[in-house]
Amino acid sequence: MAIKTYKPVTNGRRNMTSLTYEEITTNKPEKSLVAKVSKNGGRNNQGVITTRHHGGGHKRKYRIIDFKRNKDDIVGTVATIEYDPNRSANIALINYADGEKRYIIAPNGLQVGATLMSGETAAPEIGNALPLQNIPVGTVIHNIELRPGQGAALVRSAGNFAQLTSREGRYCVIKLPSGEVRQILSTCKATIGSVGNSDHGLESSGKAGRSRWLGRRPRNRGVVMNPVDHPMGGGEGRASGGHPRSRKGLYAKGLKTRAPKNNRLSILLREERSNLIN
Repeated sequence: MAIKTYKPVTNGRRNMTSLTYEEITTNKPEKSLVAKVSKNGGRNNQGVITTRHHGGGHKRKYRIIDFKRNKDDIVGTVATIEYDPNRSANIALINYADGEKRYIIAPNGLQVGATLMSGETAAPEIGNALPLQNIPVGTVIHNIELRPGQGAALVRSAGNFAQLTSREGRYCVIKLPSGEVRQILSTCKATIGSVGNSDHGLESSGKAGRSRWLGRRPRNRGVVMNPVDHPMGGGEGRASGGHPRSRKGLYAKGLKTRAPKNNRLSILLREERSNLIN
């Protein structure tokens, strides 16, 4: 998919770029797979703002996506490639042989008319969903489950992919887009290929209004606030604000926020030691 530029007839158009949407084959979603999305503007049930900078934006309808890919050993045909306003990736409508229709995240290179399948017997080809234990080492994958049957949780946004690097016992070692390498149970499913719409990251909004269409409200910097509002606020003139930190005072760079994992081996060793002492 290519990037389209505009003539600078207005200041908003000057730096604006958008996608050409050549891959999109229809502009009307499947009615049976569409649900209502109600807006809350970042408020909870008491009307209190719990998430700042949310609100407004164009009305959307949610497309129900099949992240579980649990229609095993049933052949499906790609009917359309569609735009989805709820995510960066495009989606594909699959017509299964038994008559059911489902949406999936459209992988890179998927064409209308292609046949897909999921399950242990599926071939490791683009768009097919298999348990990690059935995928060859070195394969590029996306839509990865963290627990068997839970549904895909990792690597779902446009242009992303992970790689199955090795196997260790009942776990597979996966290199994620962030560079993190982690173990995932071999019985978890993943989809072959990378997520499509890789040019999404090259799109430039060009003006503030385009962010507002997406429901994103302005975000003020802490350094321009008063001390009562932010730890980096206040000072005479344009003060630097000191070390970058959040509104609650937590350091924004370098602070470890990940919860420590209990090492199973160290727990077993502790149990053995206590048994010996007793």
